[in-house]
Amino acid sequence: MKNLYDPVRVTEIKGRLEHLRSDSPHLWGKMNAPQAVAHCSSAMAWALDDKRPPRMFVGRILGTFVKGFVLRDDEPMRRNSPTSPDLVIADQPDLGKERERLSGQIDRFVNGGPSACTTNPHPFFGRLTPEQWAILMYKHLDHHLRQFGV
Repeated sequence: MKNLYDPVRVTEIKGRLEHLRSDSPHLWGKMNAPQAVAHCSSAMAWALDDKRPPRMFVGRILGTFVKGFVLRDDEPMRRNSPTSPDLVIADQPDLGKERERLSGQIDRFVNGGPSACTTNPHPFFGRLTPEQWAILMYKHLDHHLRQFGV
């Protein structure tokens, strides 16, 4: 499965991230490109244990079930998938700064390997192994890059 522990996938994601422009039109959703990159950085902070959001009530009920569908294969995440309120970016961030921050987080995740990954549960999906976090983070980044056609 495609994941962020695979150097080929890291190179792919970073290359696609470089093609993103502030004025790249979105194909779905409400975020602009800089907001999407900031949103992805906030999600990476969960995987890196920089932030520990609480479990969502609906995640406690449905998370394990949905996790099986999301992580079972390389199928991309669906358009307009719901997001955690903790990941909503309301301001207008600078794309260059956000791209640099996200790239650094990806490097930290990759270079730290499984031992650097959080052991805290995902707010919706619950407990994830480091490999599951790597798959989920790849899928999340891919989802938002596809959102802007890159």
